[in-house]
Amino acid sequence: MNQTSFLLFRVAIGMSLLGHGLVRLPKLATFSQWMVGLFAKSMLPEFLVTPFSYLLPIAEFVIGLLLVLGLFTRPALMAGAWMMIFLIFGTCLLENWDALPSQLIHVAFLAGLLNFTQSNTWALDHVIFKNNARG
Repeated sequence: MNQTSFLLFRVAIGMSLLGHGLVRLPKLATFSQWMVGLFAKSMLPEFLVTPFSYLLPIAEFVIGLLLVLGLFTRPALMAGAWMMIFLIFGTCLLENWDALPSQLIHVAFLAGLLNFTQSNTWALDHVIFKNNARG
């Protein structure tokens, strides 16, 4: 993949995650209550949903920011993919099949980018760790 394509894909998926987290952070308690209510009739117990509902917006924001900046890109891509896999599991438990395509697309972008991190030259990783295999 060429460097410009990688940059555009990385920033696009990062902006999606950053935006999701950014709009939820100011209303974290309200978001958590909504999510707990959403899963009330699912088989997932509240003691698992509640902490996840508070961590999710923070994770979305941080992972998104790291991807936009191109900082710790490889770990951010992995964390983002695992986060989406957890969301997919929850979506399946709710039988919310309409939400799955968007989540699968996010995973496809994140996993796909993992294969081309050598093209991640327009990134803080490249500036900070250019003599290191990191990023």
